[in-house]
Amino acid sequence: MDPSTLAGSPDGLRQLADLTTVALEALAGEASRREGPLPAGGPAAMRTAADETPETFIPEHGSDPADVVRGLTALAARWGVDLANPAAVGRMQCAPTAVAVAAELGAAALNQGLQAWESGPFAALLERRLLADLAALAGFPPTAAGSMTSGGTASNLMALLLARDDAVRRRAGVDVSRAGLSSLAAAPRVLCAAGTHVSVRRAAGFIGLGSDAIVEVEADRLGRMLPQAAEAALARMQSDELPVALVATAGTTDLGAFDALPALAAVAARHGVWLHVDAAYGAGALFSERLAHLVEGLDRADSIALDLHKFGWTPASSGVFLTRRPEAMSVLAQGAAYLSTPEDEALGFSSLAGSSLQTTRRADALKVAATLLALGRAGMQELVERCTDLALHAARAIDANPRLELATEPILTTVVFRCRPSRPAAPLEEWDRLNAGVRRALMQEGRALVARAVVPDRAGRAADHLKLVLLNPATTASQLEGVIDAIVATASEIDPVESDG
Repeated sequence: MDPSTLAGSPDGLRQLADLTTVALEALAGEASRREGPLPAGGPAAMRTAADETPETFIPEHGSDPADVVRGLTALAARWGVDLANPAAVGRMQCAPTAVAVAAELGAAALNQGLQAWESGPFAALLERRLLADLAALAGFPPTAAGSMTSGGTASNLMALLLARDDAVRRRAGVDVSRAGLSSLAAAPRVLCAAGTHVSVRRAAGFIGLGSDAIVEVEADRLGRMLPQAAEAALARMQSDELPVALVATAGTTDLGAFDALPALAAVAARHGVWLHVDAAYGAGALFSERLAHLVEGLDRADSIALDLHKFGWTPASSGVFLTRRPEAMSVLAQGAAYLSTPEDEALGFSSLAGSSLQTTRRADALKVAATLLALGRAGMQELVERCTDLALHAARAIDANPRLELATEPILTTVVFRCRPSRPAAPLEEWDRLNAGVRRALMQEGRALVARAVVPDRAGRAADHLKLVLLNPATTASQLEGVIDAIVATASEIDPVESDG
């Protein structure tokens, strides 16, 4: 088996079929031996994993491709997280569908690019068509534009970049992409709630606004931005301040809360401020008639971030950035003759290089399109609602257990709660230590992958909680109850309740 055979050639496709079989056999073998979502042993176990890897990944001479694929695939499965395991409930990281993975294999074999028309003509066509359908799903007009991205972080960065240039151009008549921010007299401001995803604050730094440009708007107990507080914050802006964007969230990372989008859209419109909605998690509600009310007003945003490798069951990266204002994307159109020329564009040889922060990009639309075509809207709705039903079931089980305290009713598919210490009047530090210990013990033993969340407790204090992230529609109610039982058992091992006798 010649390791230099190219995947797209007839010989390469035959070899790819053989190697795919080898990889699948390795995955199946490891899956049959797995007992939990994580390998037992915690960080120390990773030292064993390192000992099992080759001495060097750049040897003098190569090895048989089948041996390489078999060995590395087995190691990755043996020592990685098993996202299909029902006890893998800690991250917004889904187990992808088989159809999505098969499409990903096809995309990798073809290795199409989106930097020039000739790099991937169908890949460009497919991305445009898919983005148009997703924009329509969100309620955007046919003129909307966008790009596939590496995820919510990149989408939020694009949003603030476009909002920055739009605000500065309108306020000061300056093209920031050419002149920079040094000539700007006003201090830029980005308004968001304290619980807004960390990528927004980071993006403000990346694009030269600085994290000090963030203005935190008051939110309610669930982390939902108060529209009247946003209105007041914008009204307080001085003449030497420039409001760049109002960032709302549809589905917060911890509690899954949705900002009041219609009210915030009205606030943004009154003040002429760009409204960006981070719907990386909450976009799953778009597929459900039962949940659609949560994203009411999304169509009034200037831009949206979506993440289909969360609530879309596709492999990363499957991020999407959409904007209803295609003219704002001109900031990305830094042309280069080797990518495209005006003559090429006029004749239809158009490039997508001017719609992204990246130049070379993978054909990520293929796996997303395959998933949506295979499932359809009804299939997506079924999977989304199955996961939300699991969250409601978990909440009922938690509420019924005297050793557990539910933080709030689940809104989407995250369930936030904490273990109660054995002492009824235990101080907050004792609650925090117990819950941190439970989470780490479960990971150390490989029994369950549970997330951590810091949210207000019933007394309004920021407190450590545990979080279940339910994105596996194949999980059964009894399997989920088993995870909750394991959490309670671990809490009792760490902090036993003394018997009356």
